[in-house]
Amino acid sequence: MTTTVQPGTGTPDQVIKQSKPGSGAGSATPIVRTVLFLLCCLWMLPVFGLLISSFRTRTAQGESGWWTAIANPLDFTQWTLNNYAQVLGDNASGVNMGKAFINSFVVTVPATIIPILIAAFAAYAFTFMEWKGRDVVFVIIVGLLVVPNQVALVPLLKLYKQLDLNGTFLAVWLAHIGFGMPLAVYILRNYMAGLPKAVIESAKIDGASHFTTFWKLIMPMSTPALASFAIFQFLWVWNDLLVALIFLGRGDNTILTVALQGMQGQTGQGKELIPAAGFITILVPIVVFLALQRFFIRGMTSGAVKG
Repeated sequence: MTTTVQPGTGTPDQVIKQSKPGSGAGSATPIVRTVLFLLCCLWMLPVFGLLISSFRTRTAQGESGWWTAIANPLDFTQWTLNNYAQVLGDNASGVNMGKAFINSFVVTVPATIIPILIAAFAAYAFTFMEWKGRDVVFVIIVGLLVVPNQVALVPLLKLYKQLDLNGTFLAVWLAHIGFGMPLAVYILRNYMAGLPKAVIESAKIDGASHFTTFWKLIMPMSTPALASFAIFQFLWVWNDLLVALIFLGRGDNTILTVALQGMQGQTGQGKELIPAAGFITILVPIVVFLALQRFFIRGMTSGAVKG
């Protein structure tokens, strides 16, 4: 005869067994884990090839593929550190990736933090404050998600020209803030709609203002959603080429993507530097995603069927 033990009940040994990771019905089988591992390896294969190519000489890159270096790793004639030395210093193409790396941070960090703060205030107003036309304004903002960013580039370029902003970091910040705001408001509003209303009501009873409620309660509780949008916005701005090329161009304010485009030169004299420059470019997005990925799924799925 088989007895059924309800979760959280039974002897101490049964309770411990129930709480062990992988003891539930949702645990992954060895086959699933194997398939996921193979998919991860396949996904990382281009990055691994880029890393190997970044340490190979121009001759080795032109004569054989990166996989041949794995078969003969002791052939030291194919390895070099000069690629990174040229990328981070002076090279034939005249591009300084070290300075471009710093410029990318100068562009990306404000263009990520500012829209998060503004969108968080807006999402709070859409969720917890009653005002006329709230739903209409929210629908209009969400509707901007379907408008291509490219349609605004020419009007913005003319406006920036009149305001003498072209070629400045402020021009790129404003563009990225405007383009990223609809998605930020949508994500944060849906997440805040799933937060317990009892907490907000208790704050009102205690006499807390909207700003205190927002800053002391809503912001800490919305960390997963904030981190999710931060990943989206950071990766988008860091990897952006079009906006930076139009509003910053090439010069003292050149960022990594623009510098990477000009690394090869018109005659291909710097093509062996592309793998090293490309690997430097992807390092920061990888670190940012790994640092925030534990919030990513939670922030994206919470509130998906509410509000």
